[in-house]
Amino acid sequence: MLKSYSLFYFFLLFISFSGHAQAIKKNLQTNSTTEKITIDGEFNEDAWKTAAIATDFVMLSPENGKAQAKETRSEVKVIYDNNAIYIAATLYDPESSKIPRELTARDDNSGTADLFGITINGFNDDQQYFGFYVSSAGVQSDAVFTNATGEDFTWNAIWDSHTEIKDFGWVIEMRIPYAALRFSSDKKQSWGLNFYREDKRHRQDFTWNRIDNKIRNEAAQLGNLEGIENIKTPTRLFLIPYSSYYLNSNKTETNSQFKGGLDIKYGINDAFTLDAILVPDFGQTTFDRVELNLGPFEQQFNENRPFFTEGTELFSKGDLLYSRRIGGSPSAYPELGADEEITKYPTNVNLLNALKISGRTKDGLGVGILNAITKKTYANIRNNVTGEERQEVVEPLANYNVLVLDQRFRKNSSVSFVNTNVTRNGSFRDANVSALVFDLNTKKNTYKLNGDFKYSYINEYQTLQDKKGINTSLGFAETSGKFRYSFSAQYISKYFDNNDLGINFQTHYHSLYGNTSYRILKPTKNFNSFSTNLNLYSEFDNRTGRAQSANINGNVNLTSLKNDYLGLGFNLRPIDTYDFYEPRSDDEQKFVAIPKYINFWTSISSNYNRKFAIDFNPSIGFVNEKGRINYGFDFSPRYRFSNKILFYYSFSYFRQNKNTGWIAFDENNNTIFARRDRVTYTNSLSGKYTLNNKMNLNLTVRHYWSYAVNKDILTLQDDGSLLPNYNYVVNKNSNFNTWNLDLAYSWWFAPGSQITALYRNNASLFERDFQRDISNNLNNVINNNLNHVFSISIRYFIDYNSLKH
Repeated sequence: MLKSYSLFYFFLLFISFSGHAQAIKKNLQTNSTTEKITIDGEFNEDAWKTAAIATDFVMLSPENGKAQAKETRSEVKVIYDNNAIYIAATLYDPESSKIPRELTARDDNSGTADLFGITINGFNDDQQYFGFYVSSAGVQSDAVFTNATGEDFTWNAIWDSHTEIKDFGWVIEMRIPYAALRFSSDKKQSWGLNFYREDKRHRQDFTWNRIDNKIRNEAAQLGNLEGIENIKTPTRLFLIPYSSYYLNSNKTETNSQFKGGLDIKYGINDAFTLDAILVPDFGQTTFDRVELNLGPFEQQFNENRPFFTEGTELFSKGDLLYSRRIGGSPSAYPELGADEEITKYPTNVNLLNALKISGRTKDGLGVGILNAITKKTYANIRNNVTGEERQEVVEPLANYNVLVLDQRFRKNSSVSFVNTNVTRNGSFRDANVSALVFDLNTKKNTYKLNGDFKYSYINEYQTLQDKKGINTSLGFAETSGKFRYSFSAQYISKYFDNNDLGINFQTHYHSLYGNTSYRILKPTKNFNSFSTNLNLYSEFDNRTGRAQSANINGNVNLTSLKNDYLGLGFNLRPIDTYDFYEPRSDDEQKFVAIPKYINFWTSISSNYNRKFAIDFNPSIGFVNEKGRINYGFDFSPRYRFSNKILFYYSFSYFRQNKNTGWIAFDENNNTIFARRDRVTYTNSLSGKYTLNNKMNLNLTVRHYWSYAVNKDILTLQDDGSLLPNYNYVVNKNSNFNTWNLDLAYSWWFAPGSQITALYRNNASLFERDFQRDISNNLNNVINNNLNHVFSISIRYFIDYNSLKH
């Protein structure tokens, strides 16, 4: 008990440590207007003539704090009425004809174009902000910022903007309705405010209120917008009905399908928003980049479904949510009787509906609730003797739920409670995981203490065995200055399991981590940026004490004065380690010895401002066994034909000579390994044709080919060594091809409303017998019952406030 009190008082002492560093905040006075403001970039309304001017911008990077030159100065005005705030920005550039203005899709900030943005915190609590950005080509992007996740561009709002290139530079006029913001109901308000300008040609960033790059909390460095009075928070109710048509065709069948549904966004109050999808449709999401997986763990995929990517900052707390579990593979596999086989096993479970509630009070309490329900799903089974067919449930009706309570305090620290729960109907497995997470920073944002404690409970009805486990970690870091360091430790018990709604590969181990780094904070005579890092990681099995991992990593990263990037690094495993997962054995203490290893890599990326740019990433690694070597490279040239057209090609080659891994169990239940040569080729082509800032065409093509040819068959011994096996003669070679082509057209025909048309074809092929020829493999996978899909979807945004008027 005494230790618990001591730890509690240490936390209080830690977060109170160091003097208070109050950032200087500029103030901008705004005025109300009843005049109609036309968003045309002309600023010819009377209200603009008397508005105060925000100027004297300072550089964010590369020379942090340097005053903006007079000839490239920025001048911004803000006014408001009963429905929205309005921004007029004049950005001077004496060489306006050279202003880059590449067109991109909405929320795509990778293009070569200047950028202007405004960041607003309606509660002025130094904890988050909403950002609204417009490129010199008129392309919008918007984001919500928190210190934990940075800017999240999956968040979208409906607002208006217009840009014009002038002889003296360029101008932007913006209208941001109150429905896109969050603020209190006070009669007199003070908002957090900053303006951002990116000069892409010179690779310089500026802000109105200075953001000190030595201070980690960017949200605490906004200026103040004063003068907003007597405005009312609007009803935030948005309806987005959709209708989709799909035409599917392959060699065996052709079918079509209509879908319809509704998305709802509702502002419960000033702070909280409800998002719901009824009859969801994710048929137009990006394809998964599937690979040949020869390891003991599943491949982890990115989440591409908009509902599960938009505004999910709160749900990432504790790293307990892997949303691909919702609507993913079934959780059970049917038991087969004599002479039975599965004729159809579903790859995914259908999602019936989902909702999320999220927001944060003015006192800093964030609340997130995510709930989803998936459909009861069957596998088809046939008896090959009697011909009888039956169905068996492989996933019952299931409810997925996430609850997050995140209390922020002292403007840069937080303590969170997270709970994830999966309840399946009937006698199927249920799961519950809870976590306490803390992130504590000193007032000057110079030191950080973070950690968590997670507890999992699995109810296995069918085995009558409940499993309970813990996962806990603690870390400390210096987070400011040129020299920084961090160290942490973690412990995971045997039965910790969050895989029903999260993802976790290894358990029953403890680990130690340490890192030290150096960076320059301002450009030098040779570099715009320079950093170097060294980290050490070790991991030990809880039962045997054997080292599961021992790595030393070092790297150097620099950007030249011409903004070309170079990275160099190494990865060293200086001792033999032991893998308890690769044997795939019921004997949990069975392991295979992993030899020492060293790997070197280089990364080169030329400045994307140039029409032609290139990325090149070679690597080579040596394992402490004769002839065992890994090497490969990624080569990606790109060419921008105009501000509308960009293409880039990527070729990846990677070879592993005498790679060692599990392949089977023999008739005596011995664990069989193989030494194999594995080769992987990936060819990708991507292109975009952006007609204007609301209409674009995108092409993505990928052919992935990977094969493994077994050279030596081996038997795993109890001491982790491998001995030759001359009796096992089953062909366990692997050859996997996958082909994907997506051609997508998108048109934002009205605010928040979109038409998308997609043509997709895809195929995959796995073989044991094959030819090692890339053209032959490409032909085989394309001729292997290529699937064709054409779809068109229309989504229409309806604002309740517009309907009301």
